[in-house]
Amino acid sequence: MGKRINFMLSLLIAGSIYAQQGSRRVELKEFIDGKFRQETAADDLRSTPDGEHYTAMNDEHTLVVKYAYRTGMPVDTLFDVHRARECTFEDFEGYEISPTGHRILIWRAKEAIYRRSCKADVYVYDVRRNRVQPLHEAGAKVMIPTFSPDGRMCAFVVDNNIRLRKFDFDTEIQVTQDGAPNRIINGATDWVYEEEFSVTNLMAWSSDSQYLAFVRFDESEVPEYAMQVYGDGYYPGAYTYKYPKAGERNSTVTLHSYCVETKDTKTLPTPMDAESYIPRIAFTPQPDQLAVMTLTRHQNVFNLYYANPKSGVFRLILKEENRRYVDSDWLNRILFTKDGFFYVSEKDGYAHIYQYSATGVELRGVTRGNWDVTALLGVDEATNTVYYESAEESPLRRSVYRVDAKGVKTRLSNREGINHAAFSRNFAWYVNYYSNANTPALVTLNETKTGKTLRVLQDNAPLRETLAKYAYAPKEFLKIQTAAGFELNAWMVKPANFSESKKYPVVMFQYSGPNSQSALDSYDFGWEQYLAANGFLCVCVDGRGTGGRGEEFRKCTYLRLGELESQDQAEAARALAELPYVDGSRMAIWGWSFGGYNTLMALSTGGGVFKAGIAVAPPTDWRHYDTVYTERFMRTPKENAKGYDATSPIRLAKQLQGKLLLVHGTADDNVHFRQTLDYAEALVQAGKQFDMQIYRDRNHGISGGHTRMHLYTRMTGFLFENL
Repeated sequence: MGKRINFMLSLLIAGSIYAQQGSRRVELKEFIDGKFRQETAADDLRSTPDGEHYTAMNDEHTLVVKYAYRTGMPVDTLFDVHRARECTFEDFEGYEISPTGHRILIWRAKEAIYRRSCKADVYVYDVRRNRVQPLHEAGAKVMIPTFSPDGRMCAFVVDNNIRLRKFDFDTEIQVTQDGAPNRIINGATDWVYEEEFSVTNLMAWSSDSQYLAFVRFDESEVPEYAMQVYGDGYYPGAYTYKYPKAGERNSTVTLHSYCVETKDTKTLPTPMDAESYIPRIAFTPQPDQLAVMTLTRHQNVFNLYYANPKSGVFRLILKEENRRYVDSDWLNRILFTKDGFFYVSEKDGYAHIYQYSATGVELRGVTRGNWDVTALLGVDEATNTVYYESAEESPLRRSVYRVDAKGVKTRLSNREGINHAAFSRNFAWYVNYYSNANTPALVTLNETKTGKTLRVLQDNAPLRETLAKYAYAPKEFLKIQTAAGFELNAWMVKPANFSESKKYPVVMFQYSGPNSQSALDSYDFGWEQYLAANGFLCVCVDGRGTGGRGEEFRKCTYLRLGELESQDQAEAARALAELPYVDGSRMAIWGWSFGGYNTLMALSTGGGVFKAGIAVAPPTDWRHYDTVYTERFMRTPKENAKGYDATSPIRLAKQLQGKLLLVHGTADDNVHFRQTLDYAEALVQAGKQFDMQIYRDRNHGISGGHTRMHLYTRMTGFLFENL
């Protein structure tokens, strides 16, 4: 046993032990077709305002049904395509119920725009009249429909302009007039906000439904990026959109409020400079308090203001500074109550929950310890009880807890692995989503007070029966000690007929991006099992920069993104090579997106430890990536030129060692195909031979038709050939 490898107890359960008794081998097409994909049937459950019921669509997507949490029995059908008057469609894709329950938005024919944004045909169903009508009078597809709190209005966006439907009068008002493609966006967000702040809707209603606040984007000065779209014709077309690369101009954002009664729109003078971001707005329960969250362009200063939508007066409520950057994901999870708010901060070195008064005075630290909170799930205002998810038992796992007003903590989840929870509005019930590395999802409905499981909503029994027919080795978790002195979490999958007397080639799986985690005790049965069935030893290592281990571990890569991450993969590979059953001369690394980038870095800086690597859709120089993501970790190229140079695979192309398969889709709006072309040119000029696979008109996900099967067949063949 190598001195730098420490095996933890393998997470073997009865189901996975039995699975090894099967005789079938995993086939490539089976995992591509989703044969081993787990079901989480309860994903669509939504609590009603009373907290005693939930709603869900039926399997045919023709009904919205209301169920009782306590019994699980249906108590009402809220919408039926076959019974609703003037309903012109046979099924639908999604729905949203108004706060009063009197109206339901129904959407179908959804059309994706980017990763998170879409537009769709949206209809409004009047429950009391049993009648369906298009939401937008002109019938065009709409974006981000947003009910007012009283349920009597709905704001939405068409062609970059905000419109307002008043149900009582059956009228529609156009709130903004200046929306234009690649110039002005009202209410919705530009590409970089959507991608990096995970926000598509920057509209907010006051609690009394009198004001609609929204952010306006002026992207006129943002540089355009044009991608060729080849299609099936003889001449390619082009798709042009605004994409701000590191150091370039961002959209100019301004904040506005629209008064429903007077129909006047006011510009709210947000106290920030022109380079700052507004990643979130939200009204507190007080109708005169619009919470406005701003981040400086460096993203190291976060300000929370309360703005009056009528007077335009701003009050600074909370200011947080970080010597590196503030994690913007937590801004989307601030919970506002009638008495204040709850916010997750890293100010003590770990992500923890803090309670603040309405004036921004810190009242208590809700959680504390040398571990990270990973989700703030909710606050029961009646009892001042906080519900959260954390990695306090292990960075590999997640558990669900509650903390009452006196600080007494109770663990609600009782299975080791990954637990997520969704609570009813009154916190009387919760749905728990559980899995571990060798157990598909178990979804249960539980009583919060006692923690008692009332019903199993999904146990994936058919999938467990399928897995039992296959010969495969379950994942084992281990810790790897690197030469630099860091202990890294990892998993390993061995060939089903593993023997310590043999020498195996190794394929290292990794993503490695900031605050990501791939070495988790959660179910995932994919390409690693196919490779293991064909004689490969598969290992995944989470190096420095990944999540679940405190702020210092995840932010130590600041200003040198990719340097420590690739070093850790190379040192982990050398540690693995000490094992008696590892062939250190046959090791490969692969990854997608940041994982592809880190593959290129490891091949160039790893000293030849990897014989081969596969990089799918990789960034190849951070100067070519977007402002928000890149500058969060690297600042601008002007401020950190040496850091950009040191972490650019293009500039390190001459140092590349090992065989390389480079893969990209030509219509990737996220990591542009240009990045791979520039890197390929650098390899050519450096005299480095490499393999390349291009997918026409495919985006960052490289899917559609037979594309995924082709991609994994290509990657598998490359590994067989070179290892």
